[in-house]
Amino acid sequence: MQICISSGHGKHVAGACGIIREHEEAVRVVEQLALELRAIGADVATYEDTVSTTQNENLNRLVDWHNEHVRDLDISVHFNAYEQVEKPMGTEVLYVTEKDLAANISAAIADVGFINRGAKKRTDLFFLNQTSAPAVLLEICFVDSEADCAIYEDMFEQICINIAGAVMAGEELEPEPPLLESALFNVVGTCSYFGGPDDTGVSPDEGLAFHYELTEANQHLFLPFQPAGTSGLARRLNPCVHYIACRWDYNITPKSMLANSGEVALVRAPASGISMTAIPADWGPHEEKTGRAADLSPSLMDDLGIETDDVVEVTYPWRPT
Repeated sequence: MQICISSGHGKHVAGACGIIREHEEAVRVVEQLALELRAIGADVATYEDTVSTTQNENLNRLVDWHNEHVRDLDISVHFNAYEQVEKPMGTEVLYVTEKDLAANISAAIADVGFINRGAKKRTDLFFLNQTSAPAVLLEICFVDSEADCAIYEDMFEQICINIAGAVMAGEELEPEPPLLESALFNVVGTCSYFGGPDDTGVSPDEGLAFHYELTEANQHLFLPFQPAGTSGLARRLNPCVHYIACRWDYNITPKSMLANSGEVALVRAPASGISMTAIPADWGPHEEKTGRAADLSPSLMDDLGIETDDVVEVTYPWRPT
């Protein structure tokens, strides 16, 4: 099943604002929902409008993005608003043609504790009228309801799991290759790039955490020459090689394993749906400072089709069967 999901409103076109902010949370839901859908076999593309400055431009840009894709279903993620209240308000899903699907999704979201406001037919919404594929518009909960927002924060991941299950109900599910029992390390989070002659954020003499010198076993990670003005291995990393740095747990994946075992990590980019293997090269990044989970080589980021602060999932070691 091919699905396109976009976050309602845009970076410069504010949605509802209450205890939580609609657009920011819609982006968060889109990213997690895409992960859950891909895990059970869906082909998913996602979009956030970071360009538009007016509501009309935003609506047209969102619809145009959806209509550029070949897909089976369009989903727009929103949050509702009424007035600042303590009481629960609930969830609902809007539709023009997809009544049963809307009802199923609304019930699935409500299953975590929301009031189920149900499926509501709306013939006055630009998104539902102008997208050329079957479409639903999710109103996850009310941004100005204290009760709703508390449930949303507590049950965020389960909400996304439930939506994915409702969307894919009846499909013959083909999960992506599961994490093997032998996988020792798994992390999901944002990323950046590091290493190589052009990474001026790395000091000229900076070394690596578990590659201490060039050897016959690791020379494929490095350039055949030391870049001018540098002496450390971090700046000698070959940016055309797929390598990765994560906050490895050395008690589980010792330095000797990361450096010498020949095992590779699988790096999956939910935004593009692309997965590639990468060689462990270093420890990092400092998540408490950057908030990121992984640093990738420039070529790995390019080949995954992602940019700095996009989300990746890293699994190590990856031993496909």
